Amino acid sequence: MKELILNWDKTNFEKLFVEKDKKHQKDLMQALRFLIALPGGALPGGSIPKEFRGDDDISRKFKEKRAIIEKAQQMRFFTTLNDFPASPKEVIDKFHELAIYDNFWESIFDTRDYTTSRRDGFSMVTNQSGLTFKKMLTGEKLEVFQMSGGIEYVYFDYYGGALNWDRKLFDNQDYWTIEENAIEFRNEAERIKAATFYALIEAVSGVKADIAWQAATPAGLPVTSLGYNAVRDANTLNFAAQTILLACQTKGYGVTAIGTPLIVLCPVQLRGRLRQALDVTLASYGGSEKHIDYSFQLITSLLLTNTTHYWVILPKRKAKAGNRMDLTTFQDFDMLSYVDTAAGWMAFGGAIGDTDQFERCDII
Repeated sequence: MKELILNWDKTNFEKLFVEKDKKHQKDLMQALRFLIALPGGALPGGSIPKEFRGDDDISRKFKEKRAIIEKAQQMRFFTTLNDFPASPKEVIDKFHELAIYDNFWESIFDTRDYTTSRRDGFSMVTNQSGLTFKKMLTGEKLEVFQMSGGIEYVYFDYYGGALNWDRKLFDNQDYWTIEENAIEFRNEAERIKAATFYALIEAVSGVKADIAWQAATPAGLPVTSLGYNAVRDANTLNFAAQTILLACQTKGYGVTAIGTPLIVLCPVQLRGRLRQALDVTLASYGGSEKHIDYSFQLITSLLLTNTTHYWVILPKRKAKAGNRMDLTTFQDFDMLSYVDTAAGWMAFGGAIGDTDQFERCDII
């Protein structure tokens, strides 16, 4: 019995599970519908699916989980003690229920949706047009600029995994154990997807030199002084931002010296150190001006393999990702082992067309 089980409507459900108990079907459907809707509908900025907008029990439970997830997401971005929830316990007590995974790579890559297409990949220009504007005299003809750089084709790769489900869980109506297994199944798929894109970023270090750890300012600042490392890290962040903006200023990316947001991507081992660098001030009194000259957003990931460097990134632009197939689940029942095998498949691809958008920074 092979069925696409992504859409849990009543017709498909009855095909898959011909059970004597209608309440059994209803309760199981309630548990599993959460799994399909939570990745998009419960994350900040995602819309609530139509089926969960009402006042019924399922809709209320979905909205409660949405609020919990939003609080948990906010904890990933805290920069000061004031950003913590009043009681972290209110989030921690519920954390085991959440379908939270690392999707911050989406802030770095310009992601395109190809799920409705029949394409095996997408094309991208690896550099810029070379176009410039200048003042024209009366009757003078415009110069026609040619596109520079190459055109690369990015293929979609397929990723899959499978898990056996003991049919006795269904027989015994152990719905939430089923949900926990399904959440783990989906989260592992999303972890692999995120790790793939982080690995793509880390590969940039193989084709360009790192930004050296910059000297402290003022020049005579003692090594033993409080905040010495933070000052050097802040200067390194500023220099990396300057390097990126100067390299990209004529590429049509729309960058400016002040308003362009940049991302600082770091492993969890460097999070505390970089938070200090982003907050270090030019003087010791309260309200003093910060050492940082640019607009940075700190993103921390557990999936970076290098734990002694961090990245400063100009997001989107020529960092492209394409999603060909969302995680799609198929099922087959094995009557000899009394298990349902659920296989999940997804397809996506990505590429970095301009390494000038990425700078890896030293910390020593």
